[in-house]
Amino acid sequence: MSGYRFDKLKILVVDDNPHMRKLVVTILQAFGVIQIFEAADGERAWTVLRETNPDIVIADWMMEGMSGLELAQQIRSHPQTPNPFVPIIMLTGHTHIDQVRQARDAGINEFLAKPVSVKAVMTRLTSVIENPRPYVRTKVYFGPCRRRRAGDYQGPERRAETAKQAAE
Repeated sequence: MSGYRFDKLKILVVDDNPHMRKLVVTILQAFGVIQIFEAADGERAWTVLRETNPDIVIADWMMEGMSGLELAQQIRSHPQTPNPFVPIIMLTGHTHIDQVRQARDAGINEFLAKPVSVKAVMTRLTSVIENPRPYVRTKVYFGPCRRRRAGDYQGPERRAETAKQAAE
């Protein structure tokens, strides 16, 4: 395990499947997390988020009503969000590269594939703590920097320093 004291963290777990929610909560409790808030859908999660201002959100993608993807977009862009910078870990069984990109483009920090394991949850938690990514605001996106490797983005809104390095 890690040397972290997770007992100070507030984590919101959002999943419409009560068994999956219980599994994630049990894993977090095993890590020492005490303040865990739960929501069964995106609408309830939005309310809980504004009431509790969690340090990390773990959200399922596929839910009735507001999906985890829509929740992530709302957290990043809504004027009433308590913290648009809160790390979001997307939990899903849909792991095709197109879905990973779509989640990334919605502003999530990490992607956690189902079925979850203790190790995978720990890896994502420590990643958002140890490797916080800078946040980027463009005309069409606000969230953590989507690039994990330097120089792999070739589209519009490319940052000037990266363009300068590519030209050299």
